[in-house]
Amino acid sequence: MNPEKAKNILGRMRQLEIRTRRLVNDTLAGQYHSVFKGRGMDFDEVREYVPGDEVRTIDWNVTARSGHPFVKKFTEERELTILLLVDVSASGNFGSAANSKRELAAEIASVLAFSAIRNSDKVGLILYTDRVEEYIPPKKGRRHVLRVVREILFHQPRGRGTDTVKALDFANHILHRRAIAFLISDFQSSDDPDQALENLRRAMRQTNRRHDLVALHIQDAREKSLPDVGVLAIEDAETDEVVELDTADPKIRARFEAEVNERTQRLVRGFRAEAIDTLELDTAVPYLPTLQRFFKNRERRH
Repeated sequence: MNPEKAKNILGRMRQLEIRTRRLVNDTLAGQYHSVFKGRGMDFDEVREYVPGDEVRTIDWNVTARSGHPFVKKFTEERELTILLLVDVSASGNFGSAANSKRELAAEIASVLAFSAIRNSDKVGLILYTDRVEEYIPPKKGRRHVLRVVREILFHQPRGRGTDTVKALDFANHILHRRAIAFLISDFQSSDDPDQALENLRRAMRQTNRRHDLVALHIQDAREKSLPDVGVLAIEDAETDEVVELDTADPKIRARFEAEVNERTQRLVRGFRAEAIDTLELDTAVPYLPTLQRFFKNRERRH
């Protein structure tokens, strides 16, 4: 890598770190802590029973050996593992606003990662396209998080398509303890929509049973509706297929919008059916209010 390119990468990462760390410290740290608490209890020690202790905490083995009742003492399992599953397929390079979908994904992932390390949690990363591109095992620390953010921003994918099922199956295989898994994607696929959604629901159901799965659906407004600009060639970023549409025809524009909306609604209904928390994010809309609402709603439910 030439020095100029390295300097640009470092500068961009530094800007992102400053922006997201300030956001975490000023706004989100407390909300993250209250929402993502330890999910279990670790055994600490045994002590003699005192009146008022719960009978179900009695350690019968120690009690039998000593002749006196002893109870198990537990401490909250505070440390969590956060796993970021980030879609880096070709469709993520699109963006009609200031940021592309991939850049928004990187910023959201950065916010979650810095929130996690501020809370002494571990952060891991899976980058995927139609294959698992890279896996960074969960660790703590600022340097580790900066590596995670750098890979999301600057990884050069080998694949172009999207296979979220493969990424979820990989996560289920490598994670042996319960984790919070943030799945960040535009959920676009060139496969048959109905079959793709059914496969996705199956994989998400399995992951959500073993872990705590949260889906972040990243969209761009220009992908939801067509401008009236006459004949427009639309290229599928993942297959290179080109379709020409006469956007001057209001019926074509209306049909395009209806199909996109129906596809989105099917996806959302699938998430709800599997009881998966979901955030809808747009490249042209500030994400902070959406993230805050998510934290508040989740805290209220849990």
